[in-house]
Amino acid sequence: MRITGRLSFVLILAYASLGAMSQQHAEQPTTDKEIRIGNVMPYSGPLSEFGAIGQAEAAYFDMINARGGINGRKIRFISRDDNSDPATALELTRNLVETGDVHLMFGSFGTPGNLATRWYLNEKKIPQLFVASGDEELSQPSAFPWTMGWQPSFRSEGRIYANYIQTYYPRKKIVVLLQNDQFGRMLYKGVQEGLGDLNRHVLVDIAFDIADEHLDGHVSILKRAGADIFIFLGVPSTASKVIKLAASFNWHPVFIVNDAAASIANAMAPAGLENSAGVISAVFLKDPSDPAWKDDSAMKEWFAFMDKYHQVESTNNSAAVFGYAAAEALTLVLKQCGDDFSRENIMRQAASIRGHHPSVALPDIRMNTSPNSYLPIKQMRLVQFDGRSWQPFGDVIETAFTEGAAR
Repeated sequence: MRITGRLSFVLILAYASLGAMSQQHAEQPTTDKEIRIGNVMPYSGPLSEFGAIGQAEAAYFDMINARGGINGRKIRFISRDDNSDPATALELTRNLVETGDVHLMFGSFGTPGNLATRWYLNEKKIPQLFVASGDEELSQPSAFPWTMGWQPSFRSEGRIYANYIQTYYPRKKIVVLLQNDQFGRMLYKGVQEGLGDLNRHVLVDIAFDIADEHLDGHVSILKRAGADIFIFLGVPSTASKVIKLAASFNWHPVFIVNDAAASIANAMAPAGLENSAGVISAVFLKDPSDPAWKDDSAMKEWFAFMDKYHQVESTNNSAAVFGYAAAEALTLVLKQCGDDFSRENIMRQAASIRGHHPSVALPDIRMNTSPNSYLPIKQMRLVQFDGRSWQPFGDVIETAFTEGAAR
């Protein structure tokens, strides 16, 4: 059974300062003393909560410039707001390449926008690096050698949840609430592939649109189905509402949420810490709102960075950690370029990362690339929220698996 609804989801964030910075930078002439980086983000619109990624990246490059830049060059980071619209993303990307004269596009957010720009950037031989999407279509070096992903794939993440269910709850009934877009569908595809014959235990799956107004009705339907396991695949702001609604209905299933929604500050706390206790997810980055990392040296550096370069109301935003980690990875690639910042060499260096551990990633998470492997991070870790902190269990899982291997 599939029910498609409409979810009312309006988040408005102010990014006037970043927009002004980007416009000012774009008007400055290019020089051989700088590296020009283009970026497209949803600073407004239904996915604006992820604009924090771009803000953190801008702040990270401010920090790099304050430290002297990279190999004698300063970074000019030009970030634009596409309002989560693929057509706008393509227009802005063309402008950044043809008018902004960027060396590369980096970290642009979302599957639709990156797919919309992929053909153009590959035709122009412009690196499209570390895109903020886990869609495997964006990590296909044989077909699109100028486009590279960064995070674990959505499909593999979905298979992790399926393997967890197979191991711990093979006879339990399941319901699913998924975001009705490529993000939600790819996660669910991985779940379905991993469940195999156990898909017969999925009683109801409901796909909701961003403008949905019937979230309470959807959760009520899922509860009445009588399932033991509730899989949620969507963004953190919606996850918090769903967890809270389930608790208000006195429904306490085994609750699984995807990585993007697994934020204490952005999902668990707004839902109520007591309501969120027991939630399962698979993650690869540290949660800045998790007290488990209060004495961690890398997270101390993160908070110092936030205080000095990115002064925002909350330093506990997981999307900002994502942007910080991605910018750190790009900085590694650019340092490896030496004095050769040609687009060919940038791409060559991006495809030769060996065993890099992002500073804010969980222990044992590594980045590896090669000319034939364009998915830098393939590992995740299952975690469970105990009402205060994420508790890891099991081994680090290699997500680019067909055999379900754990490492």
